[in-house]
Amino acid sequence: MSAFSKYLTAKNSSIAGGILLVLYLLKHRRRAPKQAGKKGSSAELPLSIEKDGRKDRAAVDKVFFLRILQILRIMVPRFICMETGYLVFIAAMLVARTYCDVWMIQNGTMIESAIIGRSTKDFKVFLFSFIKFMPLIALVNNFLKLGLNELKLRFRERLTKNLYDQYLLGFTFYKMGNLDNRIANADQLLTQDVEKFCNSVVDLYSNLSKPLLDIGLYLFKLTSAIGAQGPAIMMAYLLISGLFLTRLRRPIGKMTVTEQRYEGEYRYVNSRLITNSEEIAFYNGNLREKQTIHATFKKLVDHLHNFIFFRFSMGFVDSIIAKYIATVVGYLVVSRPFLNLSHPRHLHSSHNELLEDYYQSGRMLLRMSQALGRIVLAGREMTRLSGFTARITELMKVLKELNAGKYERTMVSQPEKESDDAEKILLVPGSGQIINRDNIIKFDHTPLATPNGDILIKDLTFEVRSGTNVLVCGPNGCGKSSLFRALGELWPLFGGHLTKPERGKLFYVPQGSPNYGPRADSSPPSRPPQFEPAL
Repeated sequence: MSAFSKYLTAKNSSIAGGILLVLYLLKHRRRAPKQAGKKGSSAELPLSIEKDGRKDRAAVDKVFFLRILQILRIMVPRFICMETGYLVFIAAMLVARTYCDVWMIQNGTMIESAIIGRSTKDFKVFLFSFIKFMPLIALVNNFLKLGLNELKLRFRERLTKNLYDQYLLGFTFYKMGNLDNRIANADQLLTQDVEKFCNSVVDLYSNLSKPLLDIGLYLFKLTSAIGAQGPAIMMAYLLISGLFLTRLRRPIGKMTVTEQRYEGEYRYVNSRLITNSEEIAFYNGNLREKQTIHATFKKLVDHLHNFIFFRFSMGFVDSIIAKYIATVVGYLVVSRPFLNLSHPRHLHSSHNELLEDYYQSGRMLLRMSQALGRIVLAGREMTRLSGFTARITELMKVLKELNAGKYERTMVSQPEKESDDAEKILLVPGSGQIINRDNIIKFDHTPLATPNGDILIKDLTFEVRSGTNVLVCGPNGCGKSSLFRALGELWPLFGGHLTKPERGKLFYVPQGSPNYGPRADSSPPSRPPQFEPAL
């Protein structure tokens, strides 16, 4: 027992705990897809889960870089623009800050040498030099913050305007919510996701540029001071640890996409409660809405709990590998010429020369190891950025296809007719033809169907000339409002021909429009509006 207890030290326990945590993360990653498949088979909405599973594929790979370049062309439209100016300004401030750090290392080393050497004159000279440069250093730091905040705002402005130009082009905003079911919460994407994406892009630019500048400058100075072997070891460690951590962080992109989708669903159910408050009050549906909101919120909270635990686990591994082990490697590299008594660099160096050289080269190497650690940690931000990039790219794709007249919607299967020889109608959205002609409305063998695939009228044929009064009447759900939606080009034609005036020459008066004027009746706001066309 005593022979075994001597191995139970704090160091060995920490190493064993770290190894067990890494093995747990690898095992948890393998188990997660299987659990997701089991949940998908028993969920209440398998359609939406299957649809979202197609979107959740977000990782730092070739597809991610192609997506980010596509969005960057929108945020930086020209080579010479304000965004490019801010990018150059931030790069200049980062270079200035790096040189300020190097100067502070050198000046701090001289101050400490003066203190140890009891030189009052040198101490005063270097201390006053530090005081003299303090305003410049503070100015550089705050100019950097100013550039970053302005660039975030300008990126968001560019991307938001571009997305809204497509979203409010024609009836795209209507088609996204009524004809296409790929995106359920466009408001979440257009507001919060765009803001988080722009902030993440600028933060990643800053967090990558500064460490890369530090590494380049410290490599140059350290190579000339202690040789190329030490920096080469640090770069090899960067490569190995970066590949290892990138492999472990891959679920972050998918979890980010899921988090934003659940946030959008929670936001949607709350806005639905406000929009339909009158109907809910009439039908005493507050308990049902409470259950819906609690269920949606619980789904979000459960996911956030899992995400927090995963980030805690990854934070532990990141801190060990990217910070502390990198510092250990830095100490091992910088100590070699000092601990090796036969090293030619310090054969004839005095104690003060050894101390000054250690402070300068040692601090530079430690700063370089810290910069390498920040680059490794930046991979975590890049993985999270891949989730936002996937959502923004999906929105841009859907907007582009809707503006081109293409939409995707899960069609409800038609119930089989009792007779075997019943005619089967193949619904192809957009297969009908619209002919623009003044003073006439004519439906010619046009099937009237909802975007969901429900057939209201198999073959609709009638003609109305200008000046003719026509009353369309019928029970609820027979297709009165659907007729006018097809006439107003809100719904696609599934066949036949429709002859009508152009959009600007045909006027509609909705029966209920609470946001655009007084209501003409007491029908609930959520009821589909009834239209009265005027030629």
